[in-house]
Formats: sequence, structure tokens, C-alpha cells
Amino acid sequence: MSQDDFRALYERLRQRAWGGARGALDTITPERIRAAAADVRTGRTVTLAAPVETEPGPDNPQPAGHRLTSPPEESADSRGLHFATDRFSMNVHGDADTHVDALCHVVYDGTLHGGVPATTVTPAGATALSVDLARDGIVGRGVLLDIPRLRDVPWLEPGDQVTAEDLAAAEEAQQVRVGAGDLLFVRVGHRRRRVESGAWDAAHARAGLHPTAVEFLADRRVAVLGSDSNNDAAPSAADGIAFPVHVLAVHALGLHLLDYLQFEDLVPVCVRERRWSFLCVIAPLRLPAATGSPVNPIAIL
Repeated sequence: MSQDDFRALYERLRQRAWGGARGALDTITPERIRAAAADVRTGRTVTLAAPVETEPGPDNPQPAGHRLTSPPEESADSRGLHFATDRFSMNVHGDADTHVDALCHVVYDGTLHGGVPATTVTPAGATALSVDLARDGIVGRGVLLDIPRLRDVPWLEPGDQVTAEDLAAAEEAQQVRVGAGDLLFVRVGHRRRRVESGAWDAAHARAGLHPTAVEFLADRRVAVLGSDSNNDAAPSAADGIAFPVHVLAVHALGLHLLDYLQFEDLVPVCVRERRWSFLCVIAPLRLPAATGSPVNPIAIL
């Protein structure tokens, strides 16, 4: 896409934003949550998160830090009461760990979503549109569209792009339809490729959505977008914009994004149950001024 084509797409989508103070999360109404909960059949729960990684790799040069802060080694065999304690640190927006992007994560043309000034993001934290907007959790109907399954391949190769036509074809093949207020999850097979072929520099080569696929999200008025990759493909299809899907989804439409999920536990359950929709519960950490949070989304079938 040329810069002019991208700008035109951005302006079209910005005019179609359907959310309120919490962005598109406001489309998840109590009625839709009750309907998603009522559709639970087996009660089976499945994580959509990958394990947090503490070792460096080609796609994770700044891994999460984890160390035990107590007890001292000599207390292991001693009598009396002792506690084991930990300390964690994390680059939330890396290319390995599962996380949610807040609406303050994407700055474009000096603003955040809805025209909020970018100056609200300060060294002390974000004073607007932080992940605290999701402090009460993101709960609703999740829908998984499996693009490698549609194309009959184990995964999409780095650089491949998912189109709106792919999403519509996956709906038809899986006999499911994405609707307003849904949590849309798009599998590209990133995690399976990483497990079977090893990690690579995903910052420069990864499968993801084509920018024009975001119009599908607008047509269906979804509440959240998530992928087992970064949602954006690399290299980018838009000249001069490294993360066009982030700009279009977060900044223009007000969608919270979930990056680097894993669906390898969920897919066989969906195949066995012959259903690709489920109740989904996502609970970000209470980080009132943060631009994102690690998460462990749970699908309930």
C-alpha cells in the first residue's frame, strides 16, 4: 500500500469507530456476556497464553526476569516457617510473551485513539487510555479463525498476510460467524512454527493481517483482536508504516490487541467439539498507568 492508500484507509476506519470511553470494549454488553456464558457446554477451560520466557532468543533479546528472592538455601532443611518469594520484570511489548495492548500504546500523528493528546503518555505513566480501562476484565464470546487450517498448511510463513477474504472463507469453512462485540482471534501458526522450527527474528519477519483486513473487523464491529503473532505482518505492506494493523485497529478503531497468544491447546478441542466459539475471560493486571499487561486468556467451552 502506498502512504496515500494507507491514509485513506485510516480515515475511513476512523470515521467508523463504534466504541465509547473504553473504545470498542463498550460493545461487550451484559447481554452479550450472558449469551456467551449460556453457550458453555462442557465447562472445559483452555489457556490461550504461552509460558512466560526467561531465556534470551532471536525473538526475545530482553526476556522476562525471574528470580527467587527467598528463602535462603540453608532454610530448606531447617525447622520452622519459611516462605518462598519471587521477583518478576518484563518488557511487556516484546515478540515472545502473551500480552494485551492498551489504547495508549499506539501514538500516530501526535495523538492517541479518539484524538487524545500523546502528551498524556508521560515518563511516569499514561494518564489516559491506559490498560486500566480493562480493569474489570474482558469477558465475552471468543471466535477463533484458523487460517493455516483453511489453507491446509501447518502455519503461514513469515511475511505472509491474512486478507479479509481469508477471514470470510475461514468463517464459512468453520461454520461460525463473527459478530458485534466478539473477541476475534486469528491463528497464523506462529507458535507452532516456533516450537517445531525454532525461534527466529520475528521483529523483521512474521505472518499477520494485511491492513485491508481491518475493514472486516469494522464490518463486524468486533470488540478485541488477538493473534498468535503480532497481528501485524513483517515486512509491512504499508509504505512508511511499520505496524499498520496496530495503527488501524488501536488508534483508528479503539480495539485492544492481544499479541503472541497460543492456540495449539485450543485447536484440537475446537475440532473435537466441532465449534470455534467459546466464552473467553481475560484479566489484565491492575497497572493503572501502563500501556499494556501480560495476560492469560482462558477459553471456556
